[in-house]
Amino acid sequence: MSEANWGAVPPRGGRVSVQAARWAVADGWVLTSRALAHWARKPGEVAVGLLFPVMVVLMMGYLFGGQMNVPGGGGGYRAFIVPGMFALTMAFGVETTFAAIASDASKGVTDRFRSMPMASSAVVVGRATADMLHSVVALAVMAACGVLIGWRAHDGAGKALAGLGLLLLLRFSLVWLGVYLGLVAKGPESVAAVQVLVWPIGFLSSALVAPSTMPGWLGAIAEWNPMSATVTACRELFGEPAAGGSWAAQHSVLMAVVWPLAIAAVFLPLSVRRYRALGR
Repeated sequence: MSEANWGAVPPRGGRVSVQAARWAVADGWVLTSRALAHWARKPGEVAVGLLFPVMVVLMMGYLFGGQMNVPGGGGGYRAFIVPGMFALTMAFGVETTFAAIASDASKGVTDRFRSMPMASSAVVVGRATADMLHSVVALAVMAACGVLIGWRAHDGAGKALAGLGLLLLLRFSLVWLGVYLGLVAKGPESVAAVQVLVWPIGFLSSALVAPSTMPGWLGAIAEWNPMSATVTACRELFGEPAAGGSWAAQHSVLMAVVWPLAIAAVFLPLSVRRYRALGR
């Protein structure tokens, strides 16, 4: 299967190329199954990760929601923050991706995989696939929580699915950010550095508060935050208030596509290059 390696010379002939692609897909699924098996053996850890965003929604919605003013009225603060927590859940997933990649690299697991006759793409593709499946489950849990506290998608199933698709697109781009950071990190204990990166970016957005309530310069930064683009686009597609005066806010659906594609365009090739350079 070595022909399927990223670093190998591309095979000649359509039949060989198809076979190499099949090997790569099969190897990728094996690594995906490995990640899923790890989660199955640690259900408590997975449950805590899924319930943490729910706890934040309940805390923000019921403890602080009465003091929050929602631009445009709408369904109240609890309905306002649910799309924001959808996006924050996708962002917090960077830590999961990072920790898994960094842990395998520090324990020598990644090096062992690289020495085996398998598609080298399988290591990171398997991780990315597993994390995307986890994100689908996380979104389902968050959507159920949102429905229970009063959130609704008012503009029909089509727009609701489009909003969920934008959230998964954001997660897809952040998977590759997590993969790259995991490959360059010294070990999984560096996750604190990732939290320092993810949490300020996540909260300096329109996820939990409207940028119009911030100081002018800070609100401008928040409105151009990639997180804000996805959050505002989802609110628009879900039929919730999505106030914002900047060009980015007025074209949020477009920016919710452009930002993730730009992030993936940067960090996917960087991840490939870094993976090739491991052990050199």
